[in-house]
Amino acid sequence: MAERREYGDGPLGRGANAVYWYLVVELLLVLTSLPGLVALALLDRSVGNAPLVVLCLVPLGPAASAGLFALRDRTRTEGLAPAASFWRGYRLNWADALRVWTPAVVVLGVVAVSLANLDAAGVPGWFAPALVVIGAGLLLWSVNVLVIVSFFGFRTRDAARLAAHYLAARPLVTLGTLSLLVLAGGVIVLTTEVLFGLLAVVWLALVLRNAGPLLTDVEERFTAAA
Repeated sequence: MAERREYGDGPLGRGANAVYWYLVVELLLVLTSLPGLVALALLDRSVGNAPLVVLCLVPLGPAASAGLFALRDRTRTEGLAPAASFWRGYRLNWADALRVWTPAVVVLGVVAVSLANLDAAGVPGWFAPALVVIGAGLLLWSVNVLVIVSFFGFRTRDAARLAAHYLAARPLVTLGTLSLLVLAGGVIVLTTEVLFGLLAVVWLALVLRNAGPLLTDVEERFTAAA
């Protein structure tokens, strides 16, 4: 007599479960980021609005952290409860995510304003490439530190140091993150922020997959997974 299989055991069921998980996480990402995204859409893209743009971006940190947590949880739980995983990740990590994400977006805002005002400031020509390098490095560090605080309970300064350490210690991960940031920037520039927002869960899934070696190394060398 053939063994009876439960729903979700077959390829079609697993695929449907994955799509459901991704859709729910995407909806929750939009929901938790919505206040900032709405305000951002209403703002003019002028230098004077830079502080407000930074403020609008602050909610994205905890939302992205919760999304990463929920996406990883999909491979570690037998249930089909993406919303519960997302809210658990948000509850556990929102404070840590804010502590690392907020200063990062503030500094990125300063870098962006400086780049936009180079002519008026009359600074040397080499200053622009230096600012671009600083901004790119900070973006790479921000992704690393968000990944780390999403799964581990390190103190903020320790998470920050680990994030910087792994930029050089895992060059392939860093290169992959850079590629994903370029992809995100390309989607935003060539289309709209709205389209990228609708694909955010897919982008986060790629970030999580790319960060796999980093997470494994942290688990093996520094602590057990949170």
